Amino acid sequence: MVRNVRENLILSGMICIAFGGFLTIGGVLSMGVIIGISGVLLFVIGMGTSSNQTLAPAEIAAWKPSAEQLPDANRIMYRVDVTIDEPKKTTILCGPCGTVTELDGDRPKEFTCPSCNTKLYEDEEE
Repeated sequence: MVRNVRENLILSGMICIAFGGFLTIGGVLSMGVIIGISGVLLFVIGMGTSSNQTLAPAEIAAWKPSAEQLPDANRIMYRVDVTIDEPKKTTILCGPCGTVTELDGDRPKEFTCPSCNTKLYEDEEE
């Protein structure tokens, strides 16, 4: 089964439109027009197709990264995710111990893991 049909049709349409334009400018008018018109058709069909969003809004709001250790890369690894929608929520994954910490608001200027007391980062003043 094909996933993301709408997105695939829109992207294919834009690629065909651009490719048809390049062919038309390059002097292969008949092939460029056919590919360009096909691209417009794909784009219109894609815009008319409904999107298959797999997650409910409640599931999206409750998402957080999996609690797993990050590989050692000769320095401390960590991952910070901040939501775009209100209310802003920040999750910080500590690489050495794999603990996920949830905070309200934007990314803090500095953070020390409460589980292993490792200083993950500190933003320097610019």
